[in-house]
Amino acid sequence: MNLILENTNQVPYFTNMKLVFSALSISAADYDWYVSDIETNYSTNELSQDDNWISGENLSKFLEVNDIQFIWAVFSAFPRNYRSQIQCSPYIEGNPDYWCGKELLPQLSDALFEIACWDSSAIILVGLPPESEAAFTLRYPDTRSLISAAR
Repeated sequence: MNLILENTNQVPYFTNMKLVFSALSISAADYDWYVSDIETNYSTNELSQDDNWISGENLSKFLEVNDIQFIWAVFSAFPRNYRSQIQCSPYIEGNPDYWCGKELLPQLSDALFEIACWDSSAIILVGLPPESEAAFTLRYPDTRSLISAAR
């Protein structure tokens, strides 16, 4: 099931990825990430506004020392040390697929799962492992299925 967390006071702000990873009971360092469609409240050289690959270790270190809000972004999870040629970068801003009312797969076919930051007002989770899905909904009971939000 794909999930969304929005319209709740259970989080200080929705798109703090350090809090998202904690709620999912995963470490960013356990994966490598293709990060795309990025807009943040913070300017940095460690994570550019361009679509790019970042090792999980570097992402974890970056999030640990920076209190950053992702306004828009798609985090596509891959096995560590995995890199492939990206033909079409995942995007969230203006992407109607999230609201189609059907179960989605990650936009990149080889991705394990996808975390999308929606206009700093929602977090969308696509294709999570069941244990991460359960951990997230336990931490944030206002989480609901993305299909229900699309209706």
